[in-house]
Amino acid sequence: MATTAGDILVETLIDWGVDTIFGIPGDGINGVIESLRTRQDRIRFVQVRHEEAAAFMATGYAKWTGRLGVCLATSGPGGIHLLNGLYDAKLDGAPVLAITGLQFHDLLSTFTQQDVELDKLFMDVAVYNTRIMGAAHVENVVELACRTALACRGVAHVTIPVDIQSEPVGKDLRAKRNLPGHVADLFALGAHVPGEDQVARAAAILNASRKPCILAGRGALGARSELLAVAERLGAPVVTPLLGKGAIPDDSPYATGGIGLLGTRPSQDAMENCDALLIVGSSFPYIEYYPKPGQARGIQIELDPKRVGLRYPVEAALVGDAARSLQMLLPRLEHHTDRSFLETAQAGMKEWRALMEERGTRTDVPMKPQVVAHELNKLLRDDAILATDSGTITTWVARHVTMRGSMQFSCSGNLATMACGLPYAIAAATAYPQRQVVAFVGDGGLTMLIGELATCAKYGLDVKVIVIKNNVLGQIKWEQMVFLGNPEYVCELQPIDFVTVARGMGVNGWRIEDPARCGEILREALMTPGPGVIEAVVDPHEPPMPPRIDVKQAAHFAEALARGTPNRGKIALTVAADKVRELV
Repeated sequence: MATTAGDILVETLIDWGVDTIFGIPGDGINGVIESLRTRQDRIRFVQVRHEEAAAFMATGYAKWTGRLGVCLATSGPGGIHLLNGLYDAKLDGAPVLAITGLQFHDLLSTFTQQDVELDKLFMDVAVYNTRIMGAAHVENVVELACRTALACRGVAHVTIPVDIQSEPVGKDLRAKRNLPGHVADLFALGAHVPGEDQVARAAAILNASRKPCILAGRGALGARSELLAVAERLGAPVVTPLLGKGAIPDDSPYATGGIGLLGTRPSQDAMENCDALLIVGSSFPYIEYYPKPGQARGIQIELDPKRVGLRYPVEAALVGDAARSLQMLLPRLEHHTDRSFLETAQAGMKEWRALMEERGTRTDVPMKPQVVAHELNKLLRDDAILATDSGTITTWVARHVTMRGSMQFSCSGNLATMACGLPYAIAAATAYPQRQVVAFVGDGGLTMLIGELATCAKYGLDVKVIVIKNNVLGQIKWEQMVFLGNPEYVCELQPIDFVTVARGMGVNGWRIEDPARCGEILREALMTPGPGVIEAVVDPHEPPMPPRIDVKQAAHFAEALARGTPNRGKIALTVAADKVRELV
């Protein structure tokens, strides 16, 4: 029975199907913590080591499950720490509820301890954001917060003064209009069906095309069978931006893999040469990788109307759910007998896969980072969940891990933040304890939130963390050189013995240095129950080669070497060797 404002808050969450909250207790949120303690048989609290990780976990939980992710933090600094993870949710469209504490209601704005008005701070990140004013206010706003986060696929934030959290039900004066029980915990989805005129227009454009291409993003993840049917009907290659990885299996005859710096050459060729582009659930942000405006006729399937035409001009807009929109479109599409555009992409993919095989089976020492991703791919189950950070490690996963079966993959897409890989994996293991869960991270990203290894140990989570150790901020290093022509500067990292650190936190540890033993050690680690860290020591001079190097990038790279990049001799030799292998 709910006796306090905190009780009402927790009971409302339970009514909305929330079964997990990630966070850290503190004096500014202790009233809610007590309500969670007395209901721990119905809702679990996962204690983390940093609030930023709690927000990442809530975001990951929402991405993996499609349900509401929830995080909790105390007043002042605790709430502030949530922000990076919440922006990750905002930019990737993940439904997340953040609950924070405030200091005593009658001491706010008086320079009291931890006096941060978090509702004002969260104004930009949240689609719903409010301060609870009393026990009678709680149910109304928490209901609306849950509903809005799910409906708008964004962040909702509710903050509550610490004294109000323990306020007895009935003590707070209820307004005459605030009738008890006037809100509902029902969330109903709309039809999400596009208009018939737009469907007909889209079909006409695609039927008239000779070289159609499909760009399938995160909004297409639940529309695999429909995507494949449309691709087959049109004879269209399917390009998958990073958040769309897994929209169709990577070994499908229609798949050309990713796009952008970490993409494939066949995907880039398809985008550069298509005459019609069907964008399904994607707002891939790198405009320079789209067809030039006017080259291809654009059609977009998008749930959010304000994202229509955001990256590329379109002539038909199907505003609705991806699967339902494709189902409506398919019967109107003619079977394309000319498969030459698709066949060109397939021939390109055959060459690309051979190149990835060659790069993934190198025997050089120091070990190439691609080797680790290549060997991991062989050992992943068909239901594995794989999380990664932002950096060169994202490239290795994007190119060397083949999505198949019911595998899931995610990372920080539009925010592209470091440090999310381990928290995402913790969320996955919390939601799906029977599935194989792997975090593929860099040494820079892991050290930002390395304390969460203790979270894995505390809850016995079967998370395997593969850390690519090159002692450098690799992506930043190559950006300095290739994009700006500047010598590498302040990118080197102090080496860390991750095996020793892991064991100090109660986590198993392995080290890989010899590429000949990479698969064997990974297999042993993955088969060992419980959390584990696999430190893979790799060549710091191996670049994440783009699908095609343009003249400007080559010039900048040469300029950076000439201006005094450290280890420029080794870097030049490594890049030259990679390019030779690519050409022969």
